[in-house]
Amino acid sequence: MPSISDLRVKIFADGADFDGIMKMYANPVIKGFTTNPTLMRKAGIADYEAFARKVLAAVPDRPVSLEVFADDFDEMERQALAIASWGRNVNVKIPVTNTRREFAGPLIRKLSAASVALNVTAVFTLDQVQRIVACLDPKTPAIVSIFAGRVADSGIDPVPLMAEAVKILKSKPKAELIWASPRELLNIFQADAIGCHIITVTNDILAKLNLVGKDQDGYSLETVQMFYRDAAAAGYTIDTAQSAPAQPSRAVG
Repeated sequence: MPSISDLRVKIFADGADFDGIMKMYANPVIKGFTTNPTLMRKAGIADYEAFARKVLAAVPDRPVSLEVFADDFDEMERQALAIASWGRNVNVKIPVTNTRREFAGPLIRKLSAASVALNVTAVFTLDQVQRIVACLDPKTPAIVSIFAGRVADSGIDPVPLMAEAVKILKSKPKAELIWASPRELLNIFQADAIGCHIITVTNDILAKLNLVGKDQDGYSLETVQMFYRDAAAAGYTIDTAQSAPAQPSRAVG
């Protein structure tokens, strides 16, 4: 049976709910945190910087990835340098391209050379991985975040993609690969099996960690009991007295 304690992959919590972040921070299994503007907007965050600084004050000893939100590379740079100054444990998230499909390579190269720890995000292809890795300074820690869950949503098995990305990143030993946007708990063990360094996991999936190693016969029984209990609670009935057994068809000839 699988065991969380045997995992080599680091689990990062992904979200923008402060109370949820604090709950995950109390869990030693969680080795870092990531968020993004979309998650923050959904959580009702109105002041980006105030929220980010609050999280960094509460989580001073584990990596926290915070994203720029400009579309112009010069403004991205200014935002990245500001975000990096908020804490020593910050990874600045830079999208692999802007909305005009312009590769962020020159900015990645410049920031990495300036010792800014990056998290290059929204990555989907091996070509993007290769171009990003070529821009990373070998002396500066960095993260490359492949959205494996969204790759899977498009009908493509992400495991071979992620396994090859692990190989590509070996040329920059301080660079780590994230399996982003997982869809199920199994993805944690898939990421671990291929040597992926990090997997970002939302609270709804993290809540299933207690199921790891669960006895499958017992789980089967619990499922049967659930169906029985819910049917009884709903008051479902079938008039079996009016039902006659189906008669077998007779061959004609």
